[in-house]
Amino acid sequence: MESSIILALDFSRKDELDDFLALFEREKLFVKVGMEAYYQHGPKLVDELKQQGHDVFLDLKLHDIPNTVQKAMKGLAGLGVDLINVHASGGSRMMKAAIEGLESGTSSGQKRPLCIGVTQLTSTSEEMLRKELQITGNMKNSVVSLANLARESGLDGVVSSALEVPMIKEACGDRFLTVTPGIRLEGDMAGDQNRVCSPKKARSLGSDFIVVGRSVTGAKNPLAAYNILKSEWRNSYEINR
Repeated sequence: MESSIILALDFSRKDELDDFLALFEREKLFVKVGMEAYYQHGPKLVDELKQQGHDVFLDLKLHDIPNTVQKAMKGLAGLGVDLINVHASGGSRMMKAAIEGLESGTSSGQKRPLCIGVTQLTSTSEEMLRKELQITGNMKNSVVSLANLARESGLDGVVSSALEVPMIKEACGDRFLTVTPGIRLEGDMAGDQNRVCSPKKARSLGSDFIVVGRSVTGAKNPLAAYNILKSEWRNSYEINR
């Protein structure tokens, strides 16, 4: 995986997705295929993206009993995706089963997909955490606890807000991957996200990968927005070296 910027292909219509990718000509991208696109177009879409040379994050957030997750991951491993995820709140047995499934489903001589655990969605607020999910304590403690559980269960990293990355790195080590959605360029609306960050801020906090959707896909000029994003990310990397 080359790029640390993951573009979310959140399109339900295939023609919209194809038109968006055409803007980038032959540039190799790291793209996210989530529920919206995968449930509409299935494994064929992943195969097309891999044939085009793109890295793929399959964002399905599996959360079920360990046996079901193990079997699902065994099948998904055959798609050749680079990154996949589960909900860390599914527990240690489920996460270990996910890794077992990926390892058994990966072809001989190939590297298994990296697997990361979703801690708390970036749309979750402190109020929702307490009142609706009935989780005592604060957001950061919940995220770090789930990150530690994911690490102990053999996962390669977690999904979290960039705001929690420093605590995750402190608890789990610098090599434990942090993938951070909720990224917005200056002036963009937060939308349904609560814990958002700019690319520059995410880099300074230590994010390994950022996931960007509407700031690029919803821009009047997506290619220009992507180039601004890359510039912010790369410049902040140089500053923080």
